Amino acid sequence: MFDPAYLLAQVPALLGGLGMTLLLTALSVALSLAIGVAGGAIRSQRVPLLAPLAGAYVEVIRNTPILVQLFFLFYGLPAIGLRMSLFWTGVVCLTLWGGAYQIENFRGGFAAVGQGLREAALALNLRPRVFLRRVAIPIALRVSLPSIVNTSISQLKNSSYLQAIGLAELTFVALDRVATDFRALEMFAALGVLYVGLVFALSAAAARLERIMNRPYAA
Repeated sequence: MFDPAYLLAQVPALLGGLGMTLLLTALSVALSLAIGVAGGAIRSQRVPLLAPLAGAYVEVIRNTPILVQLFFLFYGLPAIGLRMSLFWTGVVCLTLWGGAYQIENFRGGFAAVGQGLREAALALNLRPRVFLRRVAIPIALRVSLPSIVNTSISQLKNSSYLQAIGLAELTFVALDRVATDFRALEMFAALGVLYVGLVFALSAAAARLERIMNRPYAA
């Protein structure tokens, strides 16, 4: 039978796991967006040498399970002398996974930058760096925001895979309590509610940001 008193007693532990999940997600999303902007620009501009490398990275990440990537980072890299803490292994894994998808998101956004804008930038003698920062990136961000948010939400949910290496994020805390107290109903119910709440909060924030970004273009 469902025991609310037991669940209430586990709130501090769950909040600790929730804090770790939020920190992991925030860092990995921010870093993956940086990868996405750089990689998307490189691929859209077909930069020699770098564009094929970015394309290969995208294909490798998108065609392998994230759990395989996680185990490669955690178990494989130490075999060649590269070791990271549990925390940074998680951040790097989520960042690399998200970065591959954000590259494609931004590549689609950069494709929406019209040729007329590029010609106008040339006519105004704008440096490529200035055009990218002042024109291309804002347009690409606005156009690709829904797919960027979807990838960010997936990174949030994929953080649950990190329990496989013993990182004490939200899912790990819940599974640890189930293994100790055998209260699966309460723990998994709480886990589901927390993840749904996080996703709804992120979606609501993104929807508000989208409205703000589209305001100058409203009729």
